[in-house]
Amino acid sequence: MENIAGRTHEQALLSKIENSGEPELVVMYGRRRVGKTYLIRNFFQKQMAFELSGIHNASLDQQLENFSAALSKATGSLPLARPATWVQAFSMLTTYLTPVIKKQRKVIFFDEFPWLSTARSGLIQAFENFWNMWASRQNNLVVVICGSAAAWMIQKVINNRGGLHNRVTQRIRLLPFTLSETEAFLRERKINLDRYQVLQLYMVMGGVPQYLKEVQTGESAIQAIDRTCFTKDGLLHDEFKNLFHSLFDDAGYHIDVIRALAKKGVGLTRTEIIEACKLTSGGGTTKILDELTESGFITPYIPFNRTAKDSIYKLTDEYAGFYVKFVENSRYSGPGAWVRFSAGASWKSWSGTAFESICMKHILQLKKALGIENVHAETSVWRYRPQKDEQGAQVDLLIDRRDRCINICEMKFSVSEYEISKGYSKELENKLKVFRDQTQTRKTLFLTMVTTHGVKNITNFPGLIENEITMDALFK
Repeated sequence: MENIAGRTHEQALLSKIENSGEPELVVMYGRRRVGKTYLIRNFFQKQMAFELSGIHNASLDQQLENFSAALSKATGSLPLARPATWVQAFSMLTTYLTPVIKKQRKVIFFDEFPWLSTARSGLIQAFENFWNMWASRQNNLVVVICGSAAAWMIQKVINNRGGLHNRVTQRIRLLPFTLSETEAFLRERKINLDRYQVLQLYMVMGGVPQYLKEVQTGESAIQAIDRTCFTKDGLLHDEFKNLFHSLFDDAGYHIDVIRALAKKGVGLTRTEIIEACKLTSGGGTTKILDELTESGFITPYIPFNRTAKDSIYKLTDEYAGFYVKFVENSRYSGPGAWVRFSAGASWKSWSGTAFESICMKHILQLKKALGIENVHAETSVWRYRPQKDEQGAQVDLLIDRRDRCINICEMKFSVSEYEISKGYSKELENKLKVFRDQTQTRKTLFLTMVTTHGVKNITNFPGLIENEITMDALFK
């Protein structure tokens, strides 16, 4: 087994499954290129008895032909005849597995399972029968199903109302790497970059292993971004459309939502998304938002003291946001494009929003830095649109704690230590005042600064900032 960087929690779950001594039906899902296949193949390398991967946009006959080739490889025999149906295919698989699992525990792995399920193929029904009538009685068998189409996996398998209802024994949503895992992954690949450089990469590539693999030894973050995103052969130059069209039917609507959110760093409500994308207010919009959420591209945040119906949706996939902002329809392309972009004002504005999004993904690390990891807390956003002659305010992240305190977080990305101006200090004071006046909260408010390298002149404003956190805390 190759060394697996990060994934400590997931490996612990897989180890428990490996040693349970019971039949297991494991469902793993997550965005494309997040490392699902790599994790399963490497963790269960010695126990793998059969592996089948769906083919995108293939016919039923092609999927079944692929099945027969995979089974021939597993058995080590001459090419087998293509099964006529999925029922026959699973019958062939049962015949092969029966003697194999008599003495030792084995794993069978169906990758990109949604792609196997072509129209009117009967795959789900055949798999239900395979699991219920045979596999679920085999104490030495682990069945793993993976898929990038997260919403499909949840609807068709996890929340199945038919023969698979309540049959899944373990559900794993594989998320992109955290900053800590990203740092470990790069070091494993002999990429030695400081944390500011790693943070820059993360702002563009997120924690997606397949993207991070593109970084080469001896490259700076700017060089890696330049090569992968702005040259015609770079992996991320044309990844955007392939990414969404491989996951969703009628992906144009999903892309429209991504574009709308990319333009609004503060996020949009459901109603605002409908207006911006010219969608209907029915179930179709709900389905699109749910699919994007489950796949990890967007995240709904419930505003302070509000309910889920008031959620504000934000784009939380780093690559998608970067592509729409800088790569698509770019004036610059080819080597050196990102060097020119990164010196401009648009980059400074975008980097601030990107840093805020990353901080919101690392709430556990922020809580640990604040010493409140064991205190129950809810995170949310808040904004107040002023009436006439009033001052508005916006909080991009607040941590509402059970100990009757609220951390009002201000997140600032900068190349060096951040310096607070007198004007900004007044803005911060106003933010605290407007928040207390409009929410009528009686909790203690702690203004918390989260920056890359710290605040240079924090002592010039005594009593204003209660907590200071640097980017190092996000890597813990």
